[in-house]
Amino acid sequence: MSCGLILGSLVLGGLGKPQFPEQEKEPQFWNAWAQRTLKNALMLQNLNQNKAKNLILFLGDGMGVPTVTAARILKGQLSGQSGEETQLEMDKFPFVSLAKTYNTNAQVPDSAGTATAYLCGVKANEGTVGVSAAAVRSQCQTTKGNEVTSILRWAKDAGKSVGIVTTTRVNHATPSAAYAHSVDRDWYSDNEMPDEAVQAGCKDIAQQLFENIPNIDVIMGGGRKYMFPKNQSDVEYPDVAKHSGTRKDGRIHSSSSLSCFYLHKYFCHYVWNKKQLLSLNPNSVDYLLGLFEPGDLPFDLERNSETDPSLTEMVEVAIKILRKNPSGFYLLVEGGRIDHGHHEGKAKQALYEAVEMDRAIGQADLMTSIHNTMTIVTADHSHMFNFGGYTLRGNTIFGLAPMVSDVDQKPFTSILYGNGPGFKMVNGARENVSTIDYQENNYQAQAAVPLKMETHGGEDVAVFAKGPLAHLLHGVHEQNYIPHVMAYAACIGQNREHCMSSGGTSGLRPVLSSVAALLTVSRLFC
Repeated sequence: MSCGLILGSLVLGGLGKPQFPEQEKEPQFWNAWAQRTLKNALMLQNLNQNKAKNLILFLGDGMGVPTVTAARILKGQLSGQSGEETQLEMDKFPFVSLAKTYNTNAQVPDSAGTATAYLCGVKANEGTVGVSAAAVRSQCQTTKGNEVTSILRWAKDAGKSVGIVTTTRVNHATPSAAYAHSVDRDWYSDNEMPDEAVQAGCKDIAQQLFENIPNIDVIMGGGRKYMFPKNQSDVEYPDVAKHSGTRKDGRIHSSSSLSCFYLHKYFCHYVWNKKQLLSLNPNSVDYLLGLFEPGDLPFDLERNSETDPSLTEMVEVAIKILRKNPSGFYLLVEGGRIDHGHHEGKAKQALYEAVEMDRAIGQADLMTSIHNTMTIVTADHSHMFNFGGYTLRGNTIFGLAPMVSDVDQKPFTSILYGNGPGFKMVNGARENVSTIDYQENNYQAQAAVPLKMETHGGEDVAVFAKGPLAHLLHGVHEQNYIPHVMAYAACIGQNREHCMSSGGTSGLRPVLSSVAALLTVSRLFC
């Protein structure tokens, strides 16, 4: 098919009917839309220089720019629209920048080293959490002296309430960098650690969750089995051996309330299902621990809506508890299974996870104020995921391209992976996708290179920001810049010199340009 034929088909369908709204034919439609956008942009010249009382970081694990775009289209199509013109909640944020995601020892990063960057403010080696690049993966003896603290710790030390909400295990790479110092992201419990590391004094990540930062106010996610003694049956899946406890040390005992997790008498609200969570009165809850699965939470497409809370529901409860603190709060929210969907080549699972995280962003927006709450949405890294093929306006995001390959004469889906488990040959040739259900929830999109698990991508990721001093996130930055900006906006951690002793605004003067503001920040950090 020639380029001209392809472009022509974008406008006219097979019967000559427009594939887009009639109003889009009129220049006035686009001019008026652009003028409204311009007026909104001009309003941003009045920068929000308030002190941030609250800080929220939404982290879409593996949510690269192609994932954001595809999720936008999916969100619109789920509402009966063509999708391309839809706005995600994150699209509404006034400031957008790019973050460079590489780890100190990796061009294409992993989620542990990146989490250390956007939570602790320093870049680190792949596979390590909460330690500097001087620490070497899996080498216990390199831990001591190389620990770095996170913005969650800075916020707690400043008197704020703090919380972690994730759809993965609470001791997975992203959340663990907020509280743990581990040279191996896979040391979920002592069962996953080599004996020599345990004997050398290194602690597993689950144990560090309850020791390193006392009284984390809200923790919600999965990972129950890492908190129970080895082989103890799970409360929800008593007959499934793989869900039984893993701990060998027996230090974290269990009961109906997990003995308030043994180490903290304050954790007297422990829940493990949706009914228990939603029955709580947030006004009477100061500390909450919710562990809803032995491992990761299920994909949202597979979630039992009667027993498993959604990310949006968890975020709503978390904010209701955290916002009671007059000093404000810090909340880390991870849409962690976007990443898992992509690794498995299951684009539909990944994109539905991204849409659910966007719902959670919208819920947080309803419960907070842009005047005193800085909210940032970003990703730790991207994936080898993309979509293309000159698809028509309104084409289902999980559909076929409008042509067949001019090499093997077979159709192909718009969504493809650069590598992964979707590589499949039938009789020595590429599989004909028209013979299978390519819109099934667990369909693995075709990949160019066969791998058991698809890999991360190495390109920059978007950083969406709103609220006090959100304009400091502009241009292209190193990923470790993010927590420094958040801390500066909230006057916590090392960023206090500029803060006024009284009043509700930071010490930055309104006349400062973006460049001058950046230079000021740089001087304070040096």
